[in-house]
Amino acid sequence: MKEILNYINGQFQPAALGNTIDNVKPSTGKVYGTIPESGAEDIAQAVNSAEKAFPLWKSTPKEKRSAILFRLAELIKENIEELAMAEAIDNGKPVSLAKAVDIPRAEANIRFFANAITQFSSEAHHMEIGAINYTLRKPIGIVGCISPWNLPLYLFTWKIAPALAAGNCVIAKPSEVTPMTAYLFSKLAKEAGMPDGVLNVVHGTGPSAGDAIISHPKIKAISFTGGTKTGQYIAAKAAPEFKKLSLELGGKNPNIIFADCDFDAMLNTTVRSSFANQGQICLCGSRIFIEESIYEKFRDAFVEKVSKMRVGNPELAETKMGAVVSEQHMNKVLEFVELAKEEGGKVLTGGVQVKLEGALQSGYYIQPAIIEGLSSNCRTNQEEIFGPVVTIMPFKTEEEVLGYANSTKYGLSATLWTENLSRAHRMAEQIESGIVWINCWLLRDLRTPFGGVKESGVGREGGFEALRFFTEPQNVCVKY
Repeated sequence: MKEILNYINGQFQPAALGNTIDNVKPSTGKVYGTIPESGAEDIAQAVNSAEKAFPLWKSTPKEKRSAILFRLAELIKENIEELAMAEAIDNGKPVSLAKAVDIPRAEANIRFFANAITQFSSEAHHMEIGAINYTLRKPIGIVGCISPWNLPLYLFTWKIAPALAAGNCVIAKPSEVTPMTAYLFSKLAKEAGMPDGVLNVVHGTGPSAGDAIISHPKIKAISFTGGTKTGQYIAAKAAPEFKKLSLELGGKNPNIIFADCDFDAMLNTTVRSSFANQGQICLCGSRIFIEESIYEKFRDAFVEKVSKMRVGNPELAETKMGAVVSEQHMNKVLEFVELAKEEGGKVLTGGVQVKLEGALQSGYYIQPAIIEGLSSNCRTNQEEIFGPVVTIMPFKTEEEVLGYANSTKYGLSATLWTENLSRAHRMAEQIESGIVWINCWLLRDLRTPFGGVKESGVGREGGFEALRFFTEPQNVCVKY
């Protein structure tokens, strides 16, 4: 049994009240450890330690903060095997995916902001009357970072790296469903020389630890990635306290395929963009729209590839599809497949629970599903499923597919496949989403702003946008 502990003021400790939560291994459905069930007492301790550490940390030269973060990135790189396996065990994702994507991206997040803070410049505005204005960028103070279960270390570091680089002290809460790599990360932070109290990692559920973070009056900014309903709750609770908010929420992303696309490249990427991480990525293309003239060709080729995908033990290097994150989530996804049938959809492949043998027989496995025959406005095509389920649908014109693409309350990302340059730019401008990938998917430049429109979120992360969020601008005017 693996015992996870909170990391507060440089010390590893249980929850103040001694309560714990079971940590379940998705591949087996069995409890394999415990997590602190932290609450207001633990958050208060973390805030107190951060408050004491902040004066020294904010005055630490940015070059020294950068050096600590670079050392932390190196430690992630050195421990990639352990971290990747921990992610596979804790989340159910294939260890090959964690080793190729999640852990290297976590390292890249830390490394990027370690460098970015040394390049973060201020502004100056000259006035002809004989005065100059310059802008100071000051760290906010104590900030809360709440990260989700689908990309545990990847998104945990995406939040805390710019916050720490900018000189803030952080109260971080990883998902209680996937806490292991955040716990291991806190050990690496200590080894890297992060001063006590600068980073505090507190484990627990949203209603206990999470609510205490967003409610604490000394936590001045909240960065959250997760479901839209939770984001709405955080916004309502934080608004009267005038906290800064960055909310990266749900998605129901369109994948638009025109007949003039590079078919083979599109097909291979679409399999990945549909089912990577068991479809549990907010950027997955869950609604696939195909130009009518190639609809049947695409459908048959897509079904052939997806039907050959086999789920298996996420701890084995050859596994490409692992378990979904929990029994509750598995049941939710399977219920959506049944809903799709009720709405008139035809399941072309998958959409059923897979029972593996031996120790894996109680794991949470779903065969990837493709569904056709649904209307664009049905619940299956409007609500976020967040699992290995996609719908496919033909279209005739640009105007028609734009209507389909923009019909949901979400607007996080979109993918567009066409060799027509004018169409690509024209469509991209009209698609209501924070990100549009043309002839690619999940090709990320960390300098670019990341986030959604409509109910997919508020604010932007990434690059200098993140450093701006985690600082307060102050104008200084000097007359000479």
